[in-house]
Amino acid sequence: MSSTVVVGANWGDEGKGRIVDFLAEQAAASIRFQGGNNAGHTVVNDLGTFKLHQLPSGVFNPGCLAVLGPGMVISPEPLSKELEEVEAAGVKVNLCISDRATLCLPLHALEDTLEEVRLGDSAYGSTRQGIAPAYGDRVMKKGILVGWLKQPEVLLERIQFWMDWKLPQLKALYPTFEFSQTAEEMTAWLLEISAPWRDAICNVSLPLKAIQAEDKNLLFEAQLGAGRDLVYGEYPWTTSSNVVSMYAGIGSGLPALRPERVIAVAKAFSSSVGTGTLITAMEEQDAFRELAGEFGATTGRPRDMGYFDAVATKNGVELQAATEVALTKLDCLSGLEGLKICVAYDGEHSENPIWPQTAALGPVYENMEGWSEDITGCRKFEELPKAAQDYVLRIESLMGVPVKMVSVGPGREQMIMR
Repeated sequence: MSSTVVVGANWGDEGKGRIVDFLAEQAAASIRFQGGNNAGHTVVNDLGTFKLHQLPSGVFNPGCLAVLGPGMVISPEPLSKELEEVEAAGVKVNLCISDRATLCLPLHALEDTLEEVRLGDSAYGSTRQGIAPAYGDRVMKKGILVGWLKQPEVLLERIQFWMDWKLPQLKALYPTFEFSQTAEEMTAWLLEISAPWRDAICNVSLPLKAIQAEDKNLLFEAQLGAGRDLVYGEYPWTTSSNVVSMYAGIGSGLPALRPERVIAVAKAFSSSVGTGTLITAMEEQDAFRELAGEFGATTGRPRDMGYFDAVATKNGVELQAATEVALTKLDCLSGLEGLKICVAYDGEHSENPIWPQTAALGPVYENMEGWSEDITGCRKFEELPKAAQDYVLRIESLMGVPVKMVSVGPGREQMIMR
C-alpha cells in the first residue's frame, strides 16, 4: 500500500491536476483534502479537457473513489454543475463527501466580494468565491456542516443561528449590503441543489480505512501551493487553509497518515496569479503567457510570468517535506531566449526573504543555455536536447531532491519518468 501526496511547490497553478490524473490510474482513491471552489485543476485526457474545482483530478479513473475530505469547504451549486459536466462526458463518478466538511454558501461569496471592494488597492486578490468567510465561520464555530444536509431540522436551526449572527455584522460594515432570503428559503434551496450528491455524504474515514486495510493506493491532492499556505505562505496574500503535505491526513479523514511519497509539483518557470510578490517577473510577459496558456482556471485572470525561482521553489519543496519533484511545462521553454534561473536574492534581509516579503529584493540569476527543438514528442529523458537535460539537472541540484517526473505537454502520455 502506498500513500502519495501531490502538492504545489510555488503559488499554485503548477500543474498538480495533470500529475494526479496521471497517477490516478494506479489509485484506489483520489482525495481532495483542503480548499474549495477558489482554484481549478486542468486535466487533459482521452475524454477531453476539464477544469475541475472541487472534484479530485483522479475522478476519471473508473475504479477510483473520489473523496471530498473534511478539510474542504464545499460550494453546493458549483459542485452539482461540475458533477453534471463530468458525467456528461461519460464518467461514472464514485463519490464520497465528508459530513465534516463545511458549506461555502452564496452569502459567503457576497461577503468575500464586499470585503475585496472595501479594501480597494489593498485587496488580497481573492477569487471572490467565499472561501475565506466560510473558513472563518468554521473557526468561529458558526459554520454549516455538510452532514446537516441529511438532517433538515438541524440544518434549518443552524442556518437561522448563523444568519442571526452574521447579517447584523454585514449590514453594519458594508453600506450597500442587502440580503432578503430567509433561513427557511435557504434551507429549501440547499436541499434542492444538493439532491444529486446528498447520498454521497458520509464519514469518509470509513471507506478510506477499508482501502488502507486492503493494501491499495491512496492519492491525496492539494490545491494551490506552499506560497499560499495560511501559516507558511506569503501572508496575508494566502489562501485560507493549509496546503502543505502534513495536512493531507487531517484534511482527508485519516489523521494518522504517514505518506510514503510526497510529490512537490513545480513549473519549469515561475508564475503567480492574484496579489503577492514574484521576484523573477519577466519584463515582457504577454507573448510567453499566451504561448504557455497561463490564465487562471477559475477566474481567467492572466498570471504573472517569471523565470524559474529556485529560492522560492526550494523553500516550497522543504515546506512540503517533498521526497521528489514533478517538473511541468518544460515544453513551453522551447525557443525562449535568455533562459535563466534565480539562484539567490540580493537586497536587505535577503538571508530570510520568504513570505512575507519585508524588503525590496532582486533576483540573482544564473544564465542557462536554451533550446529550440520541439520536445513534446520526447518520452525518455535522454531524448531531450542536452540543454533541456542540463536545465532539469540544474534544478534538481538546487532542489536537493530528485526530479522524477518531467511533463512535455498536457496529455497523459507526454510524461517523462526518471
